[in-house]
Amino acid sequence: MFNDYDDLLTIEELCSILLIGKNAAYTLLKTKQIKAFRIGRGWRVPKKSVELYILNQSGLNKK
Repeated sequence: MFNDYDDLLTIEELCSILLIGKNAAYTLLKTKQIKAFRIGRGWRVPKKSVELYILNQSGLNKK
């Protein structure tokens, strides 16, 4: 699933992976549920941040 994407994702790619809209994606970034940073006006999301978010939300990351 993630192999098709580069290590840094755009907002559009994040939306595609999580099957969410842009407003929901920006909310995840604003609330820092997914770590990301800006380059100019665009956001870049490390693929690892998305993986960790999915693990945390699914409960698989609990020890």
